[in-house]
Amino acid sequence: MNEIDAMLIIDMQNDYYPGGRCELEGILPAHTNTLRLIRRAEEEGVERIYVRHIAGGDAPFFARGSEGSELHGELPVQKEDRIVVKAYPNSFRGTGLDAYLKERGHNRILVCGAMTHMCIDTTVRAGYDLGYVITLAHDACATKEMHFGGESIPAQTVHRSFVAALGGKFCRVEPTGRLILFSENTDTRPLSN
Repeated sequence: MNEIDAMLIIDMQNDYYPGGRCELEGILPAHTNTLRLIRRAEEEGVERIYVRHIAGGDAPFFARGSEGSELHGELPVQKEDRIVVKAYPNSFRGTGLDAYLKERGHNRILVCGAMTHMCIDTTVRAGYDLGYVITLAHDACATKEMHFGGESIPAQTVHRSFVAALGGKFCRVEPTGRLILFSENTDTRPLSN
């Protein structure tokens, strides 16, 4: 992860997990990969920034003060880790995140979390507009089924469509294993799949 300055872990909160008010498809594999990335970031001294969405009291999920709005208990939040609280899908909007990253000299950002089609997409696009070089760990993200025109769009299709739209222009898209391998490998040539 020597090409990363900071890691944004977005909305890995209880309501997105089994038993929560908005359980996401693929949240458990995304959780496992997020933990792998956090461990590697910690080993390499990459700053971890946890982003937490807090909604109004009548919200369907992430309601202020609810257990569902808490970060998942298995996330290894350390006292030196920063926690950013947001009220919008864009992690930069109204949070001071941009000023904090710039003050710390962090320009290369690793993003993971949930939901792919909402807060991940919005944050990556906003970060790109603010001049950040972003890497998205696509298999450390999760989303849900959506509906349009009377049709159901499976979560996997939603996820792949949004990741495909982000990749190349707005961010570099990589799987967790490859990101971890990049950090272990001093040879900077691209790895074969």
